[in-house]
Amino acid sequence: MSIAGQQRCPMVVVSGNSHPELAQTVAEKLSTHLCDCCCYHKANRETVVEIKESIRGKDVYIIQTGTKDVNNDMMELQIIAYACKTSSARKVVGVVPYIPYSKQSKMRKRGSIVCKLLAKMLSTSGLTHIITIDLHQKEIQGFFDIPVDNLRASPFLIEYIQGTIPDFRNAVIVARNPNSVKRVTSFAERLRLSIAVIHGEDKDEDEPCDGRTSPPPLMQEADFGIHPIPDSDQGKQLLPLPAAENSNSTSILAKEKPPLNVVGDVGGRIAIIVDDMIDDVMSFVKIAEVLKERGAYKIYAMATHGLLSSDAPRLIEDSCIDEVVVTNTVPHEIQKMQCHKIKTVDISGMLVEAIRRIHNNESMSYLFRYIGMDD
Repeated sequence: MSIAGQQRCPMVVVSGNSHPELAQTVAEKLSTHLCDCCCYHKANRETVVEIKESIRGKDVYIIQTGTKDVNNDMMELQIIAYACKTSSARKVVGVVPYIPYSKQSKMRKRGSIVCKLLAKMLSTSGLTHIITIDLHQKEIQGFFDIPVDNLRASPFLIEYIQGTIPDFRNAVIVARNPNSVKRVTSFAERLRLSIAVIHGEDKDEDEPCDGRTSPPPLMQEADFGIHPIPDSDQGKQLLPLPAAENSNSTSILAKEKPPLNVVGDVGGRIAIIVDDMIDDVMSFVKIAEVLKERGAYKIYAMATHGLLSSDAPRLIEDSCIDEVVVTNTVPHEIQKMQCHKIKTVDISGMLVEAIRRIHNNESMSYLFRYIGMDD
């Protein structure tokens, strides 16, 4: 088949059960229909996939994201991908706006890098390409054995700031911690605003301390049963003496971060907290209280993925946060009904353009420069 013939290969859009609304929107904007695919659970909770249309020689785009039912979501994605592969599809592209387990991308004490395990499973299930948005760490792309396009939602959030916040010129972009300064700087440079950084200890249950960041205590030679050998005894074999039970050795205290504090001026200004995901909102609520104490008169929280787990809507409603802005990479309609402060930015247009460009073998660099921007 010629290259031109390959580019005109039919496109098929398949939806999993995680976010059917987003899949339907994408299909409509692509002027196509969702493939007749049935994905359900048997009585013993096994996942069954039935593709009721021929996909032989076609390019299949599976739209499936991570939600609270994360394990079922990812198993569905792998089974659908494998079903497409064994049905002789030409390409199987996974459109996964939010890849779960991305916070478990570093080694913990007696743990594992779960995100790498998930990447290996997705790579071997039949997927030939993955489209995602704002990975928790960009290095996660290296876990996959297939190409990964990590799109950015920041242009859409910046567009929301410019179009919805009337006096956004009086705003300051706030980083939740020093590790997210790079992401915040990107926002601040495009909006031509200053930044502030939250510094201090707010115990994050997702990142347990295993003592590796603290220095070991200073030990004396006597603590190891080792004693200096006098010059007169050089050459003689000496047995090590037992370690002293009560040693007077000095030790360095473990590192302790100070309480939450703001590095930067937020007095009389709008504070916009920016991160890649909002899951447990308690840390955002505590940061908002600190910003309020420092004189910020309006507080926004912005993120790409609005997981909003547990009782997040109630906590947001009772907090001093004025508005929480997230994209529709993860379904959160129930949370929006429980809290009027939650606003949604639609990023389906970016996914549509990414699918179209991959299908036509066009460059993806356009998406990183212009989509969502109206400069």
